[in-house]
Amino acid sequence: MLKAYPDARIELDYKNPLELLVATVLSAQCTDVRVNLVTRDLFKKYRKATDYTKVPQQDLEEDIKSTGFFRNKAKNIQSACKDVTEKFKGKVPDNLEDLTSLAGVGRKTANVILGNAYGIPGITTDTHVIRLSRLLGLSVNTDPVKLEFDLMKLIPKKDWTMFSHLLIFHGRRLCIARKPGCENCTIRKYCCYGLLTA
Repeated sequence: MLKAYPDARIELDYKNPLELLVATVLSAQCTDVRVNLVTRDLFKKYRKATDYTKVPQQDLEEDIKSTGFFRNKAKNIQSACKDVTEKFKGKVPDNLEDLTSLAGVGRKTANVILGNAYGIPGITTDTHVIRLSRLLGLSVNTDPVKLEFDLMKLIPKKDWTMFSHLLIFHGRRLCIARKPGCENCTIRKYCCYGLLTA
């Protein structure tokens, strides 16, 4: 798949771990395209974790409204940034345990930050990774955490982040859930399409 997607990478725009943290929280139930439109202005307005904590929640909600679930996302961003400021001296943590202690950050978000901001391998079990892993017979699990552990046993650790990017790229560009492009698929011979039930 690397030949098919040599440019596979995270599609959220960010310049530092804090921006990636915020963008990833905003990406829940929202497209990366929409998040990037919102963060283009957001990251000019809020540069440090303390900037997010000082603004009234309603103002932050207004800034991120178009990403959906904006009240909960604003609350989580402010809480996470408060902890980043007070517990982690203004630095977004670089380990799974501390990251998942932040509001709005589960294993998936933590792995996105670890793999992309810090170069620490992590498997991101988003909807594409879950669906394609099942189609490829890599796991029968739909639970993101169980699937992550299944994949950790199969994929060399050094490849965890890129593996996630490749499946996400493939799921977004060719193996689209409603209409997979099987006729153009480079990994079709490994696919169990139609054999597994959702």
